[in-house]
Amino acid sequence: MRDEVPERAASRRRAPGVPRVADEFKIVFVEDDVSVRESLTETLQLAGFDICAFESAEQALRHVSRAFKGIVVSDVRLPGMDGLALMREVIQLDPGLPVVLITGHGDVPMAVQAMREGAYDFIEKPFPPQRLIEAVSRAIEKRALRIEVDALRQQLAGRRGVEAVLLGSSPGIEQVRRQILAVADTGADVLVVGETGTGKELVARCLHDCSRRRAANFVAINCGGIPESLFESEIFGHEAGAFTGAAKRRVGKIEHANGGTLFLDEIESMPLSYQVKLLRTLQDRRIERLGSNDSVPVDFRVVAAAKTDLRQASDQGKFRSDLYYRLSVALIHLPPLRERREDIPLLFENFVQQAALRYCREVPPVPQEQLRQLMLHDWPGNVRELRNAADRMVLGLLRTLDEATRPPEGPQALSVQMDMIEKALLEQALRLHDGRPKQVYTALDIAKKTFYDKVHRHGIDLSQFRRGGEAEGEADAAP
Repeated sequence: MRDEVPERAASRRRAPGVPRVADEFKIVFVEDDVSVRESLTETLQLAGFDICAFESAEQALRHVSRAFKGIVVSDVRLPGMDGLALMREVIQLDPGLPVVLITGHGDVPMAVQAMREGAYDFIEKPFPPQRLIEAVSRAIEKRALRIEVDALRQQLAGRRGVEAVLLGSSPGIEQVRRQILAVADTGADVLVVGETGTGKELVARCLHDCSRRRAANFVAINCGGIPESLFESEIFGHEAGAFTGAAKRRVGKIEHANGGTLFLDEIESMPLSYQVKLLRTLQDRRIERLGSNDSVPVDFRVVAAAKTDLRQASDQGKFRSDLYYRLSVALIHLPPLRERREDIPLLFENFVQQAALRYCREVPPVPQEQLRQLMLHDWPGNVRELRNAADRMVLGLLRTLDEATRPPEGPQALSVQMDMIEKALLEQALRLHDGRPKQVYTALDIAKKTFYDKVHRHGIDLSQFRRGGEAEGEADAAP
């Protein structure tokens, strides 16, 4: 007796309501009754599903593995291993693999128990064919989403180093990455300057993670968020009885960063009176807790961040010039997003993927018109604002996203705008097609020579988009 129904031709036509991904997923179907098995198999095949039918759970189980790209549909009453036992084996193998159970016995308690144990759906005979098609469609959509999310997690987890944190290929961000790698392991104090939302704390963490101090603490302080009355205690710590309410000794932020990195965010907001004490600590690398005369040695590296020009602030008497020069041994300037527009598509795609993981949603496609709006927007909130826009897109708040990406009001050269958009669209298509030129210029409906002319004009490196080289039969040399 056949235990597997031959696959239908690859050109299966999907019935209304059947998800597009049905072509890529397989249904393992178990039914011991020959006539029922053949009837339901034909029903699912005619609907556009790829199905393998078996007469026993033992046969079917051999075709299911972890990360199996499909679902399982099984009758409950089977000879040998029954459908419930099969479901338990499948769930133990992969908890995210949907199992749809079918029974003709009207056993409601059994159905409830099966759902509690992890069955995706439970169908009672007799049922209309559409009921089965709908249940299978929903199960496949869930499986497709789960596999996509798992793949994205592996992709994100596989990234390493500074490039995994500071994304982009613009000259500005490449310069930042080079500066980080140049000074990360030197121990030199660093001043990071950039507008709100450009990622100054990310740079500080990269400097910490790429240094020999990575095993020790990374201590972040928002200098503008600590009340002046508590500032000295927070930064330097205090002894028991140093002031009312100080019941025991408290280690301050600087001492907690011993051996590691102290990140001083919004350093420009630090009161001038405390800048003097911080300067002395930076010079001596020693602290005195509030209420103590003992000097405690500390070994820490300082990364300070400012959203304003501290040199100009020091000239105006708003920031101590000696502290500025002490902090700016190495100076890293983070460009705003409007100065690295070519990085917007890659950043947005990455944020969309991360948002899909957080919210357990499918990754939505980004239309070309939307991409154009993203690149033309000024992004006053910089990368943080772009991340929020990606979150809203994943959540389906498209109207809000459209409002957030209105083109800037100021005049811009049309040729500059068009060049940025054209380069971004080419790079997006290259990422989508793994750097295969023929697939890209076919998808964009442009001539082969035109494609290579544009690649050369925009300085695009095709090799960075290829994954393991071009597929066999798809090599396409430049003209």
